[in-house]
Parts: sequence; structure tokens; C-alpha cells
Amino acid sequence: MKSFLRKLILSALIIITILPISIGQAAPAAQSTSSNEKAQTLLDQLTPEERVGQLFLLTFTGPEAGVGSATGTQIYDLIVNYHIGGVILKSMNDNFVGSDRTMVIIQSLTDQLQRNEYSASQGQQVNPETLESYTPAYVPLFIGISQEGDGFPYDQILNGLTPLASQMALGATWSTELSREVGGVLGKELSILGFNLLLGPSLDVLEIPNSESGGDLGVRTFGGDPFWVGALGQAYISGVHEGSNGKMVVAAKHFPGFGGSDRLPEEEVATVRSSLEQLKQIDLAPFFAVTGNATDDLSITDALLVSHIRYQGFQGNIRATTRPVSFDPQAFSQLMALPAFDSWRQNGGVMISDNLGSRAVRRFYDPSGQTFNGPLVARDAFLAGNDLLHLDNFLSSGDPDVYTSYVRTLAFFAQKYREDPAFAQRVDQSVLRILSLKYRIYNDTFLVTATLPNPENLDSLGLSGRVTFTIAQQAATLISPSTDELNIAIPSPPARDENIVFISDTEVFQQCSTCRQQYTVELEAFKNAVIRLYSGSGQVIPGNLSSYTFQDLSDMLNAGTGILQIENSLRQADWIVVAMDTVSSDKPNSQALRLFLDLRPDLIQGKKLIVFALSEPYALDATDISKLSAYYALYSRSSSFIEIAARILFHEIQPSGHLPVSVPGIGYEVLEATSPDPNQVIPIYIDVPTPEQTGTTQTPEATPASTSFRIGDSISIASGIIVDHNGNQVPDATIVRFMLYHDGESVPSQIVEAQTSQGIAKSNLIIDQSGELSIRAESGQAVVSDVLTIEIPPELVTSTPVPPTQVPTPTLTSTSVPTVTPTPTPVATPLPVDVPNQGGVDFGDWLAAFLIIAMVSCGNYWIINLKRGLRWGVRAALLPFIGGMFTYTYLAINMPGSESMTQKLGTWGILLIVILGAALGVGAVLIWQMVEYRKTKPA
Repeated sequence: MKSFLRKLILSALIIITILPISIGQAAPAAQSTSSNEKAQTLLDQLTPEERVGQLFLLTFTGPEAGVGSATGTQIYDLIVNYHIGGVILKSMNDNFVGSDRTMVIIQSLTDQLQRNEYSASQGQQVNPETLESYTPAYVPLFIGISQEGDGFPYDQILNGLTPLASQMALGATWSTELSREVGGVLGKELSILGFNLLLGPSLDVLEIPNSESGGDLGVRTFGGDPFWVGALGQAYISGVHEGSNGKMVVAAKHFPGFGGSDRLPEEEVATVRSSLEQLKQIDLAPFFAVTGNATDDLSITDALLVSHIRYQGFQGNIRATTRPVSFDPQAFSQLMALPAFDSWRQNGGVMISDNLGSRAVRRFYDPSGQTFNGPLVARDAFLAGNDLLHLDNFLSSGDPDVYTSYVRTLAFFAQKYREDPAFAQRVDQSVLRILSLKYRIYNDTFLVTATLPNPENLDSLGLSGRVTFTIAQQAATLISPSTDELNIAIPSPPARDENIVFISDTEVFQQCSTCRQQYTVELEAFKNAVIRLYSGSGQVIPGNLSSYTFQDLSDMLNAGTGILQIENSLRQADWIVVAMDTVSSDKPNSQALRLFLDLRPDLIQGKKLIVFALSEPYALDATDISKLSAYYALYSRSSSFIEIAARILFHEIQPSGHLPVSVPGIGYEVLEATSPDPNQVIPIYIDVPTPEQTGTTQTPEATPASTSFRIGDSISIASGIIVDHNGNQVPDATIVRFMLYHDGESVPSQIVEAQTSQGIAKSNLIIDQSGELSIRAESGQAVVSDVLTIEIPPELVTSTPVPPTQVPTPTLTSTSVPTVTPTPTPVATPLPVDVPNQGGVDFGDWLAAFLIIAMVSCGNYWIINLKRGLRWGVRAALLPFIGGMFTYTYLAINMPGSESMTQKLGTWGILLIVILGAALGVGAVLIWQMVEYRKTKPA
């Protein structure tokens, strides 16, 4: 019993001692160091071969990963014996098959890949260099994919998943909520299939679109405004993280930005004439938004995919050209030294190279394409600063196959690791980042069961079409003419007895080399959508509808007059409806519409010619557009977008989207469209600090009716939400000028500039004299605002601001507020207020209390030990210690009355209370002695 009491007292003593420390310290940082610590521990256990293997993301051929086939055996060997870090699955490598069991087969493939890695860790291997036996560590594979949306050729999995809209379609909605939803659907569905690495989204800014250029990205971008590309990218990445429950690594691409190039990143290393300062303003801005400048942890990209692009004038000298950033250590280091990227890298950000076996890289190293030294290319990319190396079609000169090139490259890295300490240190740094990232997505524990996909979840794939339909409805854009002009030119939809000819640009594709052929847009997709929606109500007669392809149109132009049936149909048509896809010199048929407009004006005369752009909206020039009755942009080709086109054709819905990129053919500049709308009246109000309220917002009308001002005071001014030409809030950092006028003067006595955040700008103006003050605001071409008028007498008085008055600028003819989408009223941000100490204890209080308690306990022990012996001495030490720590803990955990006590008395009060607690312990010892004395005293 005595032993039990001793243990109980000792346990209580330890808890009481430690508890106040844990309470008094700050909460740990959001990013735990557990992943890094575990990664370092694991790294220390890895052999050189295991370490360098983690650097590689490889591709392979076929849908199998076991030892039963030639290609399966090779990837099995690379995983089990060469310990590669991950794989990238691609349709061009026949990793996916086109059948009713596509999803089952994909899930089986990812399952087998992860099991291969696990099986390697279950037995001993012999190191070929040292001939020593070792057991490989289990490190889950990255299984990556690029799935950009809008089907072929931007998606790798072409059937079975929810058909998602293109990024440009999302850009046309200007909705971060929809972008987040799409990311959530994609993250969820890919995670179900067993993927844990997404190469995307693209954060390229399409500043100057050019469909004739071989480097045009088309709909693979959110748009041409850096702010909105960043905002939509943040939302998309957040959605992917949420949809996958944090088990998807997102690698934003194509860093440092491909929007200004004239070559596709896969085909040739493009040269862009931009300085670093120019890049920071446009191309790099979206990447800042998802790294060090991200608004929350979910919107932070886990990795950046580094593109093969070089810059002329990067360091200010226009005659100097860098190597591709992916191979240039100096340029790479300069970019990573920028504050947003530096902080992101310090927190574990990973750099992934773009494909090192691409045609672009081969042509850079040897323009003739005759030689390719894979190990040296991989070394250059790694030493430039990349952590993970993506290898596809990586066949070195003289090697019989890609597998041999992989093995030679891995062996070269392992040998260099052993021979070159600097290289080994660089490898260890990258591997530590990679392992930390893998630990983060698997909750700091590598369990094979956590990496394997669940077959029971396959039933939830492909069920989110509602999101795509909503995007199609909100993205559809009228390009030309204006809405008023269109209502005059086409006041009503097609009549029941009118003939309609549908012409669609279709392209053949296959999920794999042996799979059945499919079409990007089915021949009769548009016609069938119209029949399904309107034949039942008698609005159309199916026999009056006919469908053709761009191939048919091209054949007609080449065959001559009066030969093919399509010509007869066009002559009889009342309406010609064209679904146009990407226009490219690589696809001659894509030019058919432009040739038709030039060569056969007789077939469109007197007819209504409607064109729907299913991809980029800037393929037609001004002359082409002038020949059309109406020109719409849909940005995607899935069935949801075709249905929306049919509804627009029959005037059932009105397009509500806005162009996210510039369209030279109609003189539309996206940066001008996102500037402040000149037809708005900018609301402004006094931003008066108010007590913190819950669930309320402050509007101009909510400004207190009475506010005191005097000469020398600073007036805090805030604007309402400033909108752009499309009715959206202006991008962050838009300049707003606040101007202060005295006694009706026409020239402002003060002008201060502020930058917007969430569409609102705030600043301060100094009252420098008495009289009537007028405050106005302007931003860009939006020069009309509310006017705040305040009387400032020589003495301090209470003044009442005059209600805001709209004062139009003389050059404007109208000051009416445009009709825009309602936006939340701004919330006034209180000015900093000195708040008294709210009480509580800190580490200094604990240390002082601990020392005092220890002194009392030691003193009591010394006195009692001399008089009554060791046992009573120990009791004399423990009870004051427990009493003092108990009273301190009462204060530390904010028990009733403790907060006001510590706030009023401070540290000295805390020490006094602790001494009282220790004194109670001393008293308890004395009482205990008296009780024991009476028990032992003879009667």
C-alpha cells in the first residue's frame, strides 16, 4: 500500500510539474516536423541505389506491371531492384485499355505497382557494388498522371471518368467556387483509381493568344489575367486536395510560365524575350499565388513542374540568352531566391522536371537529333535544381531499348553518388524532400494498405456531370455581335419548317493503339441534342436537320461546284450551325471554315450562320467574324457543352460567360476588361473602428452618425467593392486614388494611393486645416465616386458626415451604377487598438514559481530532516511542492477567478499566491506531525 501511494504521489508530482509548461507555450506550427524527422531517419537507412532511385519518375509500356509480360517484367524489375521513386501513366504508352472494364484495369494496375514496391521490402537483396546483403526499405511509389480536362488530347483517361471542362471554360465563368468543385471531382476520382500525383493544373498566362503559332496552349490555361489565373489555380488545387483527402500531390505547371512562348513545351525549347522583372509581373504571378503567397494550406501546390523554356534578357541584358531553365543552375537559383519560392522551398516544396526524353530536349542537345546521352541529360537537369526527374521515351544513342537506358542512368547516378561527395549531398537533399512529401500524404506512416485503391469505390466514378453542365451554362460566351445587335439580327430561334445544317469539326482518337476509334465530337451530336430537346414539343422536324463534318466541307471545296451532297444541303439551308474545334496548321481540315467563308460566299448569303467555338475563341480574324450572324465561345466539347449550344441556338438560355483571354478579332483585351469599369460609381465611406461583432457587416449607411474629428487627425477611408467591365471584383493590387478637397476647391490638397484586396482599397488622409472637407476616389477610368463631406471647425467638435453624394465627372454623360452581380458589402477593418493584458501565465512565470517552490520545499526538508529524520524530511519537501504547484496550475489553466487575479496582480501576484500554496503544504506537514504524535503518545 505504501509503495502504491509513493507511485501515486510521484505520478501526480510529474503531471503537475509538466502541465503548466505545456499550457503556457504556444501551439506548434501548422506544418509538423514529424514528416521531416521520419524522412531523415528513413534516409539514413537507405543504400545509395535506394536513394538515387527515389529521384526518378519513369514511364513504361502496357497495362501490366507483373512478371507475366515483357513490359511488365521490366517495370517490376525497376521497382523491385532499382527502387525508383514513381511512375507516370500515359495513354500513348498503352497504359490504359478501352473497354467496359477500363476503370477496373487501371485500378488493378496501380494496385500491382504499389504491391511490387511492398514485396521488394519483404526479402533481402545483394548490393551489386558491395556484395553486401540488405533489406530494402518500403517507400510507396508516386503514381502520376496528367488529366487537364476536355478529353482528347488533354486527358490521358478518355472514358469512365466524369468528363470535365477545360481550364479556359472555368476561366470564362470567373468562379473560384466552380474551379474548386472541378478540382474536387478530379482529386476524388483519380484517388479512387490509385493515383497520388497530378501533373497540373497549368498556371500559364495566355497574354498574347495566337492560334497560328505552334506554341499556342489553347484551352489549357485559365486565361490571360495573372490575378485570375492565380485565383482559379488556388481554388483548383484546394479542390484536388479536398477531393483526395490530402492524398494527392499537385504539381502546378508549366513553371516558370509558358504563355509567351511560340513553341509547345513538348516539341521544342522556346525562347521568350522577358526579363526577370517582367516575369514577376505576369508569368510568375500565378505561381506566387500557389506557393509562398497562398491564402491557405490547401491552396499550396506540393510541387512545380519545370518546363524546358529559356529567356532572352532574363538578367537585363537583351543579348544574353539562358539555357532552358530546367537545365540552368544560375537561372534556376535566381527564381528560387524570390521570396515566395524561397519560403515554399523551405517548407518542403518539390521541383519536378518536365519530360527529359521529349523532342524538345533532344533537339536542344543535338539539333540534328542523331545523338542523345540520357545519363548526362538527367545529371544536368538534376544539378540545375530539379528534385524529381521525369523520363519518358528516354532512349539513349546505342541502347537497344528504353529499359536499358533507364538502368544505365540509375547506375550512373549511384556511381556518382559514391564518388562525388558534393553530388551525394545534393541527392540527399532532394531525397529528403521527396520522402517528406510522401510521408505527408500518408499521414507520416508508410502502410501498404493506405496506398492500395479500394475496388468498392469504383461505382462512384463518372457521376459528377452536374458540375460540368453548370460550368457549360455559366461559361458560354457571346463573342460577336453585341446582345442588342443580336436581338435585332436574330430576333427568334429556328422555325419548325426551316432547314438546319450542322457542321462539326471532329477528330478521331483511340484510348490505346488497339482500341476502337472514337470521335472528339460525334457527327450527329449537335443534331441529336436538338431533336432530343425540341422535337417532342414540335419545334423542329428531324427531317429538316442534316449533319456533316469539316472533312465533308473540305472535300466540297476541293471537289468543285455541284458535286457533293453537302453543297445541296447548304443551298437549301436556312440556318448553318458550325461547331469549330482548334484551328491548327497541323490539321488541314481545321482550316475548312475559313476557306469556306473565303471561297463560297454564295452558300452563306441570306442565311443565318452561327459558329460555336468548342476550343480557343480567337481562331477567327475580324474579316471572318464579320461574315457570321453570331459567334459564340463554349471552350469545351463534351455533351454538356453541346447541349448548352443547342439551348442557346433556340433562345432558351442567354450566354452569361465572359472572355478570359484577349480576342484580337473583336478588339477585346482581357487586361482592359479586368480594369475598373468606368460606368460605376465607386462607393467610399469612413472606416471607423467598431467593437468586434459576429455575423454583421458594415456598410456606408452603417457608419456611425456622429464621429469626432479635429485638425491633425487621420481619417481612415475605405472603398466599396470596385468592379471591372465584366462585373467581377477588380484584381488585387489595382490602384485606387483617394483625394481630399478643401472648401470646394477643384484641385485636391491631398492624394493618396492604395491597392485593392478582395476588390476593396483602404487608406488614411490627414486633416490639416479646418473647413469643409470633401473626399472622393477614382481608379483607372472609373473616375466617379461617392463624395464624403465633413465640416472641421477650429475646435474639437462632433461632426456628422453628410450622406455620400454622387458627383459625376463633367466628361461623363451618365453616372448610373451598372447592373452587376451582387457582391458582399465591405466589412470595415478596425484600426489597431491597445488592449490591456488579458491575464494568463507564461514560461517566465512558471520558472519563477518553480524556483520559489523549490526553495520552500528544500528549506522545509532541511529543517524537518534534522529534527525528525529522512522520512519526515521527504514528506516535508513533497507537500509544500504539491501545494505550490497546485495553486500555480489553478492559475495557469484559467480556473474561475484566476484570470482577473493574474491580470490585476501580474507576476508578483502569481508568486505570492504560489508562496501561499507552498505555505499550506508546510502547514499540512505540521498538522500531520501533530496527528502522528498524538497516536504514538502514551495514554
